[in-house]
Amino acid sequence: MSEILRTVNLICDSEERADVFIVAALNVSEDETGAGEETGFGDETGAGEETGFGDETGAGDENGTWDESEAGDETGALDRTGADAGYEDPDEQEDCFEPDVIPDNTFSRSFVKKLMEEGRVLVNGELCKAGRRLKKGDVVAVEIPAPEPLDVLPENIPLDVVYEDADIIVINKQRGMVVHPAPGNTSGTLVNALLGRCGDLSDINGTVRPGIVHRIDKDTTGLICVAKNNKAHLALSEQLKDHSMARVYYAVTEGRPKVTEGTVDMPIGRSPGDRKKMAARVKGGREAVTFFRVLEENAGFALLRVRLKTGRTHQIRVHLSAIGYPVVGDPLYGRRNDRGQKGQLLHAGLLTLRHPSTGEMMTFRGEPPGDFMRFLEKYRFVTRIPEEKL
Repeated sequence: MSEILRTVNLICDSEERADVFIVAALNVSEDETGAGEETGFGDETGAGEETGFGDETGAGDENGTWDESEAGDETGALDRTGADAGYEDPDEQEDCFEPDVIPDNTFSRSFVKKLMEEGRVLVNGELCKAGRRLKKGDVVAVEIPAPEPLDVLPENIPLDVVYEDADIIVINKQRGMVVHPAPGNTSGTLVNALLGRCGDLSDINGTVRPGIVHRIDKDTTGLICVAKNNKAHLALSEQLKDHSMARVYYAVTEGRPKVTEGTVDMPIGRSPGDRKKMAARVKGGREAVTFFRVLEENAGFALLRVRLKTGRTHQIRVHLSAIGYPVVGDPLYGRRNDRGQKGQLLHAGLLTLRHPSTGEMMTFRGEPPGDFMRFLEKYRFVTRIPEEKL
């Protein structure tokens, strides 16, 4: 067996399977370590022109602001009874992150089960077998082995390149592509494709995440800027810190908010009822603020323009679901009646940044994928996205 890196002692706070509890407890999520991503709509506050978010989920205040005191499902998941929400890799998140706070390990259920098989997990001093259910108050000791280096290889994978020069490359990421490798998923990622196209990238984040400054979910589409050298990486990371890098998302939701513009101000943390998911308004959650504007509505759906003040895990998806208007096709936080859509209709369509070498302010536009546009056409939306400006 591999050398022990450290031993982690945990106290179970609920009754659940040991592997599920350990995965949730060990993973260091970007909602705990990541920097905020963007700043809202400039001088606008996100105040609505109408009143509240509608009676079906509890009304927001007169400014169109929904905060943690309002009603709504704490898990941010509506009409999912009996549905299999699936499991998402903790690394598949919409957060940005700084180079000095990236977690060294990614823990999956299969990884934890392997630790159990190797005798590295004890519950109250006894060996823990896979499938064991924990009780509240159980003391769990987990030996974490030293990580084995991942062999990340360049691959010839087509990319939708929006812009490229000696310092940066901007990609319009397709649905289904994970941004960077993780244990058990070392190929077919954006990083593999970039290594195949560009060769060298910045190495500030090590060999597994070369060049990666920010990221989005596996099934969220849209723009990602990647650093080709360390100077560019540091400059882009600083822009994430000071909020001068901005990104606009477009989302199609079930139902239309009762305000034209609004702010969702609810902390986000791990769901106490389902540790595979994030949740709004949970104890110990971190500040999360989302601004949205309704661009168009039709046939019971709405097209929203969304920006962030903070960058928590799954923030847009959790917030929109928590106020009663989940993203169409979202397998974790959406409704069961997804109209056949596979993957959330959430797209990062606009990206503005300052070039790390020239200092020029640059705005990039990424066309939504075909299924996104077909959905809009099917329900006769006429708004053209991405828009011309932020």
